[in-house]
Amino acid sequence: MGNLRKWQIWSLGALVLLMALAGTAYTFRKDLILYMVATRARDATPVAPNREIVWEKGPESADAGTGRRPPNIVLILADDLGFNDISLYGGGLIETPNIDALGRSGANFSTAYSGTAACAPSRAMIMTGRYGTRTGFEFTPTPPGMTRIVDLFYNDGTRLHELLIDREAAANAPPFREQGLPGEEITLAEVLKPQGYHNIHIGKWHLGNSAEFLPNAQGFDESVMLESGLFLPEDHPDAVNAKLPFDPIDQFLWARMQYATSYNGGEWFEPKGYLTDFYTDEAVKAIEANRNRPFFLYLAHWAVHTPLQASKADYDALSHIENHRERVYAAMIRALDRSVGRVMEALKENGLDDNTIVIFSSDNGGPGYIGIPDVNKPFRGWKLTYFEGGIRVPLFIRWPGRIAEGAERDVPVAHLDLFPTIAAAAGATLPDDRVIDGIDILPFAEGKAEDEPGRAIFWRDGHYHAVRKDGWKLQFAERPNKVWLFNLNEDPTEQKNVAEENPEKVAELRALVEAHNATQRDPLFPAVAEMPVTIDKTLEEEATPEDEYIYWPG
Repeated sequence: MGNLRKWQIWSLGALVLLMALAGTAYTFRKDLILYMVATRARDATPVAPNREIVWEKGPESADAGTGRRPPNIVLILADDLGFNDISLYGGGLIETPNIDALGRSGANFSTAYSGTAACAPSRAMIMTGRYGTRTGFEFTPTPPGMTRIVDLFYNDGTRLHELLIDREAAANAPPFREQGLPGEEITLAEVLKPQGYHNIHIGKWHLGNSAEFLPNAQGFDESVMLESGLFLPEDHPDAVNAKLPFDPIDQFLWARMQYATSYNGGEWFEPKGYLTDFYTDEAVKAIEANRNRPFFLYLAHWAVHTPLQASKADYDALSHIENHRERVYAAMIRALDRSVGRVMEALKENGLDDNTIVIFSSDNGGPGYIGIPDVNKPFRGWKLTYFEGGIRVPLFIRWPGRIAEGAERDVPVAHLDLFPTIAAAAGATLPDDRVIDGIDILPFAEGKAEDEPGRAIFWRDGHYHAVRKDGWKLQFAERPNKVWLFNLNEDPTEQKNVAEENPEKVAELRALVEAHNATQRDPLFPAVAEMPVTIDKTLEEEATPEDEYIYWPG
């Protein structure tokens, strides 16, 4: 009887202990999950110490004078840079003197649009000159585990609009590494190759991670790849971090991302110093190595994408900004601006300034999930919306001797146009076996053409559509089931939805969208989730039933 009672006591104690452990595990379940994500990421791919990149060198001397050889091409693409982050447009947290100088030294297209309102498809459109809906690269690939983490952290009962998960689509989607731009698509690098260009990629790619999708398989001779997402190790003495506890994607990034790069698809290794400066260092070295032959440099910065990390030197230089998050973000912009200045100086030092086309843009507008309200001012909306704040981007084209300094151009242009424009400048032939959706905008940059092209520009992400034509812009979606129509000629910041007053214009533009969609293809891989985005509030602010919102499939 005594042994039975002892057994009962021990059993009860064990049960209480298990319940306590289970309760503790449940209480800290998010921390445990993030820890497991971080551990798995570190174990999956080891990161070697930094090693020197030795760039392939061109000839010891130029075969022809720089005036008789094709122009070098430098395309600098920022990530998630808001329209208002550049002081040339009259706002921003800090001055951006180098970006401003670039904008004033050639053509400033003040009505320029990204390919879409998210990273990867915009980059595919730049590389191909074709709509993502035409190539099938319609959605942004989702890293393994991200959907589950965001679902757990976002749908916690505190949000007005829940994240929607398509579990069947997620289960049937191709592996993340296989979600890439198909090899049969012809990239800008491949078009330039027959003209004798040495093609260089530095930074973000985001068009697939398997060998057949990587830059070296898509026409680039050399590639320094963003392999993860930290600008410095989180605990590095020179890193100043700003985490976003209200953003589940940010929490996933901090858990999963590493500080890693690679060269030509080789092993992962640590960059040297703050990531933006590292990419700039390598760009300067690549320019010097190729000064005696035509080159195309695609410098695709990770800045100013989350996670928000600044170098201590840049952060310390901005002591006048009191808000910590804004100061970190501004410091990231400062490093990006410094990069532009250093690239321009490298071109001058190598005698290439007069025969190099330099283009600067951002892949889409600034996101609301960083919690900084004015990044896209004066426009409404954020990344992941087709309001102007999500798709209006800077676009500067500098070409001394061909494009006059201070050329202001307000004609609507798009990322799609970079492919045929660069090809025309290089004397390259466009492929004739496929539709190229972009147009050559050099005549507008040079002032030889002034009238608006008269074309429609389309955007589509799943059930969410938009079109701009002749100053009118239509958006419509299934979630919410709503139509927005704006006359941008009279209302450039989209303050008044005039859809009800203009049913004929809505019908006209909707017919254009339907006709366009009839010529497009199905996505290569599905959208596995839909993220609610409040148009006029950041993610940090509480949404109310009166707030306008959209659901972004991705």
